[in-house]
Amino acid sequence: MADILKEQIYVIPLRDVKRAPRWKRSPRAIKEIREFLAKHMKSEDIKIDKSINEKIWEHGCEKPPRKIRIRAMKFEDGQVQAELAEE
Repeated sequence: MADILKEQIYVIPLRDVKRAPRWKRSPRAIKEIREFLAKHMKSEDIKIDKSINEKIWEHGCEKPPRKIRIRAMKFEDGQVQAELAEE
């Protein structure tokens, strides 16, 4: 695997998810995370870890968390890997 260029911990607000219909909020939260990381890490190649998905879907489709703490790593080849940050 390539070397890490940048490693950052982000607290991503998911308040805009409230605009989506109730039954689409968790899928919308995943899209919001992907968009946030694309903007801040300046890459379109984003891999989201299973732990993030499980945290978002913890309370079902209609009630994702208001914010989430993520550790993002950007590699030399431009790929970004995101995982849940330990608290």
